[in-house]
Amino acid sequence: MARALRSILFYASFTLWTLIWALLLLPFPLLPQSWRYWGCGTWARVASYLFSWSIGVRYRVQGLENIPAGPCVILSNHQSSLETLLLWRYFPRLSFVLKAELLRFPIIGWYLPLGQPIAINRQAGRQALKQVLEEGEKRLRAGIPVLIFPEGTRQGCGELGAFHQTGVALAQRAGVPITPLALNSGCFWSRHDWRMRSGELHLHFGPADNGEGRSNQVTDRLREWIAAEIRQMPAHDD
Repeated sequence: MARALRSILFYASFTLWTLIWALLLLPFPLLPQSWRYWGCGTWARVASYLFSWSIGVRYRVQGLENIPAGPCVILSNHQSSLETLLLWRYFPRLSFVLKAELLRFPIIGWYLPLGQPIAINRQAGRQALKQVLEEGEKRLRAGIPVLIFPEGTRQGCGELGAFHQTGVALAQRAGVPITPLALNSGCFWSRHDWRMRSGELHLHFGPADNGEGRSNQVTDRLREWIAAEIRQMPAHDD
């Protein structure tokens, strides 16, 4: 019962915050891109605080010193919708690869373009790969970090799927470092249960990788680092 009540509190506060901020964001498409990033980041950061407050989740972050000063590709495992909120706490500007159908969601989907995401059709195959490489390189050349989930879809708590090589290929093409990120967000906001759980949510940023070597070899060593970090992370409290 407590889990359900906390979850309802989060959904209610999140919805209210999103509606209020959506009204305030109405003029933002007419403003410079720096203002649009600020608008997206503010919404996401407040939403992540609402999640922590309502559910009883504590954030534990390691390796912030590993984040490069310039643009990078962030290669992260993917367990929850929460990741796209949390990363705005540590990056003032951020572009991430997402499913194009998310842009059709009411309200949130209307404003996602403010953050210049790379919206792909996952059924497009090689065309989607080309789009990520071309648009991702443009973002990186402009100094904007790009977040990529190499698993392509969310996994369960403690699970790790196969990695595709797109993120590494993009970093090699643009000549920027790769920052691996391991997290256990699926233990608290699962894709299979509307009820959230309390506990200590970990985000571990690893040492930047220069991407030297064949893309499959670089991808494998980054996946190994993320897998080792996930194995050390706790699950939920309740």
